[in-house]
Amino acid sequence: MKQISIFIIAILALFLHPGKCSAQNIGIENESYNYSEAFKPIFYSKNGNQYRSASGKPGPSYWQNRADYHIAARLDDQTREISGKVTIEYTNNSPDDLDYLWLQLDQNLFKTNARGHAILPVTRSRYGESGSDFEGGFHIKSVKFANGQDADTLISDTRMQVWLPSVLKGGGNKISLTIEYKFSVPQYGADRTGILPTSHGDIFAIAQWYPRMAVYDDILGWNTLPYTGPGEFYLEYGDFDVAITAPANHIVVMGGELLNSSEVFTPSQVKLLDQAKSSEKTITVRSAKEVAQASSRPSEKKELTWKFRLLHTHDVAWASSSSFIIDAAKINLPSGKPCLAISAYPEESTGNNGWERSTEYVKASLEYNSKTWFEYPYPVAVNVASNVAGMEYPGIVFCGSKARGSELWGVTDHEFGHTWFPMIVGSNERLFAWMDEGFNTFINSLSTKDFNQGVFSKPRQDAHQQAFLLTNPALEPILSAPADMKERNIGILCYYKPSFGLTLLREHILGPERFDRAFKSYINYWAFKHPTPDDFFHTIENVAGENLNWFWRGWFQNNWQLDQGISSVQYVDNNVVKGALITIDNLQKLPMPVVMEITTISGKKSRVKLPVEIWERNRTFVYKYPTTEELSSIELDPDKVFPDINSENNRWSK
Repeated sequence: MKQISIFIIAILALFLHPGKCSAQNIGIENESYNYSEAFKPIFYSKNGNQYRSASGKPGPSYWQNRADYHIAARLDDQTREISGKVTIEYTNNSPDDLDYLWLQLDQNLFKTNARGHAILPVTRSRYGESGSDFEGGFHIKSVKFANGQDADTLISDTRMQVWLPSVLKGGGNKISLTIEYKFSVPQYGADRTGILPTSHGDIFAIAQWYPRMAVYDDILGWNTLPYTGPGEFYLEYGDFDVAITAPANHIVVMGGELLNSSEVFTPSQVKLLDQAKSSEKTITVRSAKEVAQASSRPSEKKELTWKFRLLHTHDVAWASSSSFIIDAAKINLPSGKPCLAISAYPEESTGNNGWERSTEYVKASLEYNSKTWFEYPYPVAVNVASNVAGMEYPGIVFCGSKARGSELWGVTDHEFGHTWFPMIVGSNERLFAWMDEGFNTFINSLSTKDFNQGVFSKPRQDAHQQAFLLTNPALEPILSAPADMKERNIGILCYYKPSFGLTLLREHILGPERFDRAFKSYINYWAFKHPTPDDFFHTIENVAGENLNWFWRGWFQNNWQLDQGISSVQYVDNNVVKGALITIDNLQKLPMPVVMEITTISGKKSRVKLPVEIWERNRTFVYKYPTTEELSSIELDPDKVFPDINSENNRWSK
């Protein structure tokens, strides 16, 4: 979903807490550190089993079901309606026999009687407008099994239950059903789909556009949480064959292999696309000048059908418009597999460091993440300018048409970063948004440092100044479902706080080498599978060789605060040459390692780092510092990398 910028977070911090942060005005005197609670040995609620190992890997009997799709759909740009037929072949790899299936009907969010519509606040929301009279949602014409038999169905809000004529046995048995449907495209579809007017025609950004199989897993069985806006997706993997019929003056883009380019592009455009496949520089396939020329389309027919294939994925999305400028360039993958970056945008999005640089950004983002974590798995990567501020789908993303410069880099890098979370690592976004948004925000921080020597990097934030924003007592824990968070808190809890936590782990707790190995292992273990939070926590602990229960408990499971302070400095036997005794207190519930910068009276400086284990059985710790001269000052966390809510007690001076 849309990137939450550090600038916006800073504004939120001022809004939430405009004054100076002190122990008194945020009530921390009512809290106290309890080492038995922070370091208690039982963190995990269940042991490893045959499906999910305590090592963090999928277990020896891990399974997941499969859904393969054949979809044919038609866009009517005049009525703004999509009609379609989808055939789903569903494979039950579970050990269970299934009496019924559940499908997701996410477009039903836009029905006026939808749950998601009913809970919209009167104030502005990204998920819709309270009181809107737009009547969207799926109109299901028919649901039939392969033998032509009508299915017994029950539609409940954004879900559809399909009762089976006989049980679908586990162990790899299959069933096929075909659904005919249509729906009206919302102008603004909860920041995930929509229609953008431009001078040369509307841009249709189309997602959540066909009935999709719900996930049946070993954690909850059927995952049937209704779609109300905040929680995103949890889907089964499979192969997709798609045919989109659109007006002939449109260009259709999708995150899959285009199978009939010679039928839908002009010969010169086909040639330019072929050139782009081996070009490090961006090749213009259809220019702004050509957009207004009928000759830039290959046919005088009223409609053309675009055929796509995308393998081993859990979703597809697409966009269509007569206004698209198209450009492209080669993406270099570690294996050498061919891959093409494509950008589709209107003339209004060009200029002033605008969308003419989009393909450059797509290429850089995917090349960095492919060599760092796991290779990009799709044949194309399409960036579409739309009225969707930022939304990700396999092989294609929708980004704000007005984005330019660092903003365009940021949203492009963020949305394509979602390829790794949740497209490759298919976590349950309906419940655990932090496992895709937070992880993605974290890898964005690294890719942004890498791009053009960090040209778009922001200065490192003072964690002391960010501490109240991150651990405000009014916040829910990170381990909350996004639907259970105040909408204003989602940016902090799903994006910024988990990303900040991973940076703490990488830079200041585990170190980059151990963290990177563990994080990369997590991606490789769970590529195209369905991990849970425990699977992530187990992986990091096992691969890094570190018990991090205290960290998961304080930062993710609870909303604990950190306050380290220096309470006294004395000399052994009042004799400077025997060394100094520095007393440090942990005043709040969250433990962290301690870093001290110690300056002697002569100006000599030294750094001391104490491990978090000093707090395993202590609320107060006395450190003996070897010195033969008097100390001038001591500062805790001198680089301000830990989220300490009270800086006033971090410094001692003579």
